[in-house]
Amino acid sequence: MAENQGLTPRAQDFSAWYNEAIMRAELADYSPVRGCMVIRPNGYAIWELMQRALDDMFKATGHRNAYFPLFIPQSFLQKEAEHVEGFAPEVALVTHAGGKELEEPLVVRPTSETIIYDSFAKWIQSYRDLPLLINQWCNIVRWEMRTRLFLRTAEFLWQEGHTAHATAEEGRAETLRMLEVYRWFYEEHMALPVIPGAKTATERFAGAVETYSVEAMMQDRRALQGGTSHDLGQNFARAFDVTFQDAEGKRDYVWATSWGMSTRTIGALVMAHSDDVGLVLPPRLAPRKAVIVPIWKSDEEMARTVEAGHKLAEALRPAFGPVTVDERDTLRPGGKYTEWEQKGVPVRFEIGPRDLAAGQAVMVARHDRKKTPVPIEGAGRALQDELDRIQSDLFATALARREAATYRIDRWEDLRALFAGEGGFAWCHWCGDAACEKQVQEETKATIRNIPLDREPERGACVCCGRPSEGRVVFALAY
Repeated sequence: MAENQGLTPRAQDFSAWYNEAIMRAELADYSPVRGCMVIRPNGYAIWELMQRALDDMFKATGHRNAYFPLFIPQSFLQKEAEHVEGFAPEVALVTHAGGKELEEPLVVRPTSETIIYDSFAKWIQSYRDLPLLINQWCNIVRWEMRTRLFLRTAEFLWQEGHTAHATAEEGRAETLRMLEVYRWFYEEHMALPVIPGAKTATERFAGAVETYSVEAMMQDRRALQGGTSHDLGQNFARAFDVTFQDAEGKRDYVWATSWGMSTRTIGALVMAHSDDVGLVLPPRLAPRKAVIVPIWKSDEEMARTVEAGHKLAEALRPAFGPVTVDERDTLRPGGKYTEWEQKGVPVRFEIGPRDLAAGQAVMVARHDRKKTPVPIEGAGRALQDELDRIQSDLFATALARREAATYRIDRWEDLRALFAGEGGFAWCHWCGDAACEKQVQEETKATIRNIPLDREPERGACVCCGRPSEGRVVFALAY
């Protein structure tokens, strides 16, 4: 690879840039299986950090991890009519195993509500067994026709939470609590502002009473659904006869929730923060926080700067984890800088002979290239301060970008013009009629991303039909 070989600029072809950024950062690779991908160590390390942050929050809110089978009897999906209809086009079936045709085909897990509620029916007998709070980390198969690395693949990794409660109020509170966990994760760890809100009936999860999502804006002004939380009411409980005896001895169906977030979040990281050089990562999700590049012209300078680099790395590792000293003599410093920038390492330390003489290293931030000379003895404190600055800067930049591309639109012609042009988030009045929602999508390709939870009550006229509206919703083109 030539040292000066760059990526396709975002402004020229965002899709090509996205794929190149992933490949250059070695996050993923294509698989011989159509629509599937290989998650490489660099990409999986990001997923592990995401898992750790979310899993800690799940456990802090009382959830426990379990694991359920990959294969689900086909009859299970058919027990909940809306559910089977919603997933039928994406289902992969196993019809033969062990050299024989199966008596009943097995569905390869597209989501786990059905098989989990079969277990819940055995585990729940009394109100004393509630709430039952379960999460699992697993893989999912949905036979997508159009696939894209991380964003939409036939197989992907995710977490899916499933809970059962004694009352409708408890179920709704759980649904919103987990939505708040996703909001916290996106904003505090991914440095990406999101809009929490309710999905329309058209966009609701198959079999749910209510679906909520967090929606983020990417650099190309498209929306990405970052996570969903579903109030399932008693629909699945009725289908699988999940009942409990209350304190008064009466039997009732449990009230259930499910919620999930997948590896598409890695795609969101790439599209939200990265630049034309390559990957930019928020420090809290960067597997490697810093890299050290010794600089030399002679063998004697090489020995001294490399030794200093290793001493600095040893001092940083206890607090910051893996720190690489790039002592390769097959690349010039500029080539090393580019390679580590393309891999998204938040901070680079440069140590040359003059730096050694001054007892310092030059600290360079990945996202804005700011260079700061820091004493080698105090590099740990300086690094932590710089990582905090980067995390804050990335969030502020993403928020400013979203605000600059968010519009309050009241006229149909203005809505059409927005999505015929650069796009963005359009806050518009909507009457609540699915026919208007469909018309907007057919004529602009934009969808209602959600009905924001924090929207202000505001009477107006539907941007599509002019009928009365109680408030604005968010329209956007989406991934």
